[in-house]
Amino acid sequence: MVVGDFAEERDTIIVGAGPGGYVAAIRAAELGQKVMVVEKEYIGGVCLNVGCIPSKALISAGHRLQEVKDSKIFGIKNIQAPVLDFKTTQDWKDHQVVDRLTGGVSMLLKKHKVEVVTGEAYMHDNHTLRVMNGDHTGQTYKFKHLILATGSRPVEIPGFKFSGRVVDSTGGLNLPEVPKELVVIGGGYIGSELAGAYANLGAHVTILEGTPQILPNFEKDMVQLVLKNFKAKGVTVVTNAMAKNSEQTDSGVTVTYEVDGEAQTLKADYVMVTVGRRPNTDDMGLEYTDVKLSDRGLIEVDAQGRTAAEDIFAIGDIVAGPALAHKAFAEGKVAAGAISGKKTANDYVSVPAVCFTDPELATVGMTKAEAEKAGLSVKTSKFPFAGNGRAISLNSMDGFFRLVTTKDEGTIVGAQIAGPGASDLISELSVAVNGGLNAEDLALTIHPHPTLGEVVQEAADEAMGYPTHI
Repeated sequence: MVVGDFAEERDTIIVGAGPGGYVAAIRAAELGQKVMVVEKEYIGGVCLNVGCIPSKALISAGHRLQEVKDSKIFGIKNIQAPVLDFKTTQDWKDHQVVDRLTGGVSMLLKKHKVEVVTGEAYMHDNHTLRVMNGDHTGQTYKFKHLILATGSRPVEIPGFKFSGRVVDSTGGLNLPEVPKELVVIGGGYIGSELAGAYANLGAHVTILEGTPQILPNFEKDMVQLVLKNFKAKGVTVVTNAMAKNSEQTDSGVTVTYEVDGEAQTLKADYVMVTVGRRPNTDDMGLEYTDVKLSDRGLIEVDAQGRTAAEDIFAIGDIVAGPALAHKAFAEGKVAAGAISGKKTANDYVSVPAVCFTDPELATVGMTKAEAEKAGLSVKTSKFPFAGNGRAISLNSMDGFFRLVTTKDEGTIVGAQIAGPGASDLISELSVAVNGGLNAEDLALTIHPHPTLGEVVQEAADEAMGYPTHI
């Protein structure tokens, strides 16, 4: 503690106002705690400001542009060539989408009487931290409980320092114009989503992926559909490519990469690096606490998010597991409940993963290969969107729904979706996996017609041995 500094006392402090942090704050307040949130940059964190939400806004804008450009199949002809005013697009994204949501979060925190303090938190011990302001002043706080929700930041790789025309995902979301040529290094969730968005907005995109396959967290037959769509858009995908260096000029950037030991170059307007994220657990004084870190800088926690320091919890991107906002939401509620004496625990059996490519991809639970590796005897039941009336009427027939069930009881252990509305459809399967439902439960659930959700019932019928439309 700084000499002469009076320490203020708080019941519960939450460091970070991203998805995990602000949800934890609201839940803790609902459970009767007096809560203070410390946020150094912006309410809503990366997700709402420079991640999940703004990326979906650009994806939506790209879809609208493509619909205007080509709707001949619906009989809509002689449309004048659409002109994209990208500044207006960015203004809409920033002010009508992002500001609306972050403003809503601020309002919710105020409604629940959560105190918000702007600054950066540094730990002093297991029950004390200091919040530093930008003017080099600070305030020390003593707390009964603490939840760390500091999130993560993009990984910077050698030869590609983030500056000028070499940008991270945040910079990629805020480009001043749609580039004619865009290189994306890393073909994971973020890279593939933004590659598709900018391709739809008119850019020629090249993805450089260091592994044999983009989107390695999804099964190959799902990824093949994305690759097919990328090819139709003119997106170039280079796998087993190791990015080596970048050289910038005032008007562009040259990228050097290697494939099978052979050096090649690409010229682009911008390079976006999306090779992963690093947990924000450094430079915050955790070494002065009993909190333990893994070799990757992740905080070690128990099933409630409690660290080795009994009254300090950690959630979100700084703990093990997928760096997903909805996982952080759940962990925040569990940690807030634990502090309030509730018998809560995190259960990661049914955490869905979604990628907003064309087509959308979604998965929950185990794949067939994962289930068999775990010693389960399973089968898969698959239904194509080409057999779904709503998908046909949307002219979005690429893709399928797949159910993974045990052979003996028909218990649903996983599901994969590639196709229209996958991001929304997966929630039903999350409930099924989490609740230990079987195929019959889904087959006997009446799904409205005509809807995309009927693919779930169709696959469940097939799993029961009574397929209707296939």
